Amino acid sequence: MGRVLKDGPKIGEVAAAAGVSRATVSRVMNGQSTVAPDIADRVREAAAELNYRPSTLARSLSLGRSSTVAVVVPDLRNPMFHQVLRGVMDASEAEDYRTLVAETADRTADESAVAQEARARCDAVILVNPRMPQEALEELLPQLRPVVLVNRTTAHEDIPSLVIDHAQGIHRLVDHLAGLGHRHLAYLRGPAGSISDIPRREALADAVARRPELRVDHLAGGSTIDAGFEAADQVLASEATAVVAFNDLTAFGLLARLNESGVRVPDGLSVTGFDDIELARFANPALTTVNVPHAELGRRAWQLLAEVVAGGPVPASGRRPRPSSRS
Repeated sequence: MGRVLKDGPKIGEVAAAAGVSRATVSRVMNGQSTVAPDIADRVREAAAELNYRPSTLARSLSLGRSSTVAVVVPDLRNPMFHQVLRGVMDASEAEDYRTLVAETADRTADESAVAQEARARCDAVILVNPRMPQEALEELLPQLRPVVLVNRTTAHEDIPSLVIDHAQGIHRLVDHLAGLGHRHLAYLRGPAGSISDIPRREALADAVARRPELRVDHLAGGSTIDAGFEAADQVLASEATAVVAFNDLTAFGLLARLNESGVRVPDGLSVTGFDDIELARFANPALTTVNVPHAELGRRAWQLLAEVVAGGPVPASGRRPRPSSRS
């Protein structure tokens, strides 16, 4: 016969033990300062003796908030987004907030609906690397307030945003490769519609303008290991001596295929990545990549959001945690 689990103490039991009303217990448990200190102490003592824990749902309904922030990302297969999430979670937990994670699975058509559903369940939203066109993004953002935008910009002055300086990272990679004597580079582009691919391509064009001896071939790529693996044949056909991959995952895929083909890296071909995800340190041969402080990006996003939720002035947007290179 199954064991019957006994429910925990109810708010009415705490009220009876403390000699106060249920409403008074509720106000004390919710941290409101409208109860006399001696009565509040009595309520807390009674709650402790009874081992009373207020219902999270009831507390949320009472306060009109859930103490939960939604983080909407396009692709949880990419470890880069895990670091952003870790930064948000570490910072928000210190403020007694929980994190709800919503993934759009790179389906641009679903982004708006996913973000709005997440906002309906939470107090605020951090929207990370949305893929949707700018016009659609501008229309969506006011419906998500309070919201912070990561790796996109907006015309809404009351919505803060954070943007990584991707161009700076590309310039550092090109300078590194040119310093090694490379003059013919291949760039494995990001996925179609990737906004962060634009500053990468612009930075490469600027590098060629500054260094006329450089040649850069732009090749179809993507953001996954499979995309890098499949791009190997066109990389070899280009006869480039070095590759700038959109991110570390595509670099991993390319390295795997080159290894199968007997191409030695870096002797036969140099390969660089972008993001410096945790797995990059285990690449063999070692992967030259750009370190992007994604966890810091997540922490800053939470800090900006917390200021907005608290009713303070809208923080300045466009803060750019700067990347650094690592070999």
